[in-house]
Amino acid sequence: MVTQSVLYILIVFVGTGGELCVSRAMKTIGEVTNFRPGAIARVVGRAMALPRMWMGIALMAVAFFALLGMLSLANVSFVFPSTALSYAAGALGGRFFLNERVTPQRWFGVLLVCVGVALVFIGKG
Repeated sequence: MVTQSVLYILIVFVGTGGELCVSRAMKTIGEVTNFRPGAIARVVGRAMALPRMWMGIALMAVAFFALLGMLSLANVSFVFPSTALSYAAGALGGRFFLNERVTPQRWFGVLLVCVGVALVFIGKG
């Protein structure tokens, strides 16, 4: 049970932290408007030069391997719905770390996701 809890925390919070780092890195680069192969290659090159991008990739890799570990311990019908809590962590991270505006409708959606995750946890037994 402790192993599953640690893996779950890694999936939700470390994975979301990685997504926030990648998002910040891409915001530093700016909007991509040219989708020709050469332009895409330049954007990827600039992204790979940012330490925050590498940190994000590393954190997301840790979350991926935690997900693999979790799938070896629990049913997929529990794992995937319960990891939806990362949507709530993402909204909170976007609001407080990336200074994004989160509308009341989005907060309501986050609340619905959290209720769904609670139902999944209740039904696990």
